[in-house]
Formats: sequence, C-alpha cells, structure tokens
Amino acid sequence: MARTIGNPLSWIAQGLAGASQHVGSTAAALGGDTGEVPQVRDITLDDIRDALRHGAEDFAALRSDVIFYCLLYPFIGLTLAWFAFNNDLIPLLFPLISGFALLGPIAAVGIYELSRRRETGLSAGWGDAFSVFSAPSFGAIVVLGGYLLALFVAWLVAAHWIWRLTMGPEPPTSPGQFALDVLTTPAGWAMVVLGVGVGFVFATAVLAISLVSFPLLIDRNVGVPVAVATSIRVARRNPRTVAAWGLLVAVSLALGAIPALLGLAIVLPLFGHATWHLYRRAVVAPGATPAAPAAPSLQTA
Repeated sequence: MARTIGNPLSWIAQGLAGASQHVGSTAAALGGDTGEVPQVRDITLDDIRDALRHGAEDFAALRSDVIFYCLLYPFIGLTLAWFAFNNDLIPLLFPLISGFALLGPIAAVGIYELSRRRETGLSAGWGDAFSVFSAPSFGAIVVLGGYLLALFVAWLVAAHWIWRLTMGPEPPTSPGQFALDVLTTPAGWAMVVLGVGVGFVFATAVLAISLVSFPLLIDRNVGVPVAVATSIRVARRNPRTVAAWGLLVAVSLALGAIPALLGLAIVLPLFGHATWHLYRRAVVAPGATPAAPAAPSLQTA
C-alpha cells in the first residue's frame, strides 16, 4: 500500500498520545532500566569526517522531510529577534540568537531518530521523527532537555548582568546606536570580551553534557545520569576531537544564521544526522568489544 503524508496535526496528535502513555512511567524511572554503563572509544578527526559524510547521506535521502521539519527553527529564532526588538531588549538580541544554539541538541532529537530509523531500515519520513515521543526513554529526554533549557535561561541572565555592568542600565536609544557603542567604546569592548568568555563556558558545558547523551537515550534507555556521564567521558577521553567538533558546529551555526537564520534549516539537520553517526563511533554498541588501543594512553574513560 502506498504511503501518504497525512495531516501534520494528526501525526503530532498521534505522537503526543503515545507520549502520554510513557511519561508517567519514565518520569518515575529516569535512572533507566538497562543497568548498563556504556563503554566509550577514542575518536579522531577521521571519525568527524566520516560522521559528516554519513550525515550528508542521511540529509540527501531525507532532504524534503527534514527541511520541512526544521523550518521551525528559523521561525523560532526570528520570533526571538522580534521579541527583543519590540520589548526594549536590544542588548539581549545577540545572547538570544547565539544562546538558541544551546538548545540545538533538543531541536535535533527528531533528526537523531530519523537517522536511527534509516540505519535500521525502518520508515524515516518527517512524521516518524515524532515517534520519539513514545520511546521508553522519552521522560529522560524531557528532563535532559529541561537541564539545557535551564542553562539557556542562566545564559540570558548572565548576559543581562554583563550588559548592566558594562553599558547599562539605561536601555539603548536605537539598535544602530547600540551597535555603534558596542564597537567603538571601551564599555562595549568590555561587554564583548566578558560575553564571549562567559558564553564559551556555557557552550563548553552544553557540548560536554549533550555530545552523545540525547542519541544515547534514543538508542538505549540508560537514564539521564548514565547518558550525561557517558557524554562527559567521551569529551574527557577525546578533548581535541570534541573541541574541533564544537568549533565546527559553532562556525556552521553562525554561517547558517547570517541569511535571516534561514540557513539553520540546512545546518541543523545536517549536523543532527552527523551527530548520530559520531555517537555511533564514540560509544560501543551493546555486545560489541571495543578495539584495543594501538599504544598506551594517559587518557582515561
């Protein structure tokens, strides 16, 4: 029987109905039910290249589906910008847009699910992204997403106080004058330096926490503590590779945001798919034996 796209609202309703059956039980067991502590591998720049290549293949195969799914991201970003311009919050415009990247792992959950389904030979249309709502670990995914949302709010609070300490507390008279003051005054330079430094701390924390945790929860019901600990172990074991990955993601998101955020509809799904494949290389599959290191290493898992 030929498949049809169906009504988008019906897809969402079915997903939410399935989610309602699981949230209660998973919220009471966020520690997971596998009793498994995943093993992690060494990863290199070659693994990043392979992950990007396989991610591009997923994107090419699912392009029409994921672009439709991801058009929501530029809309949210533009809504945040409109909110800032219309509520005398111009100093928070850049923190809002840049901080939106902190929520990228949450936004990409459906993309991870599509890559997982395509990898296992299951149907992988845009509506299938909502099947994550009925996953046994959905409650854990929601809780982990709440942690990232809390970090996003904390970043906005920090950015607000940085502005008050450097260029505030009087609101700017116009966006143009504010931009000029940022670029040409010592107070503006101080705000930029402090903002970049604090933003780097938040971005590093999110990268370490979410590098493989969301894909791991979609793949296995290990619970929030194990998922986060595994992600941090991968980052500790592969600091240079993870730093290169984080820099690549940050630069790509910045470039994708330039044309009115519309580029995010391509950048986010591409890196979402690639993140799934990077997770496959960084975390040992159940029942698999991790490859022995070629030489002794001082790094630990």
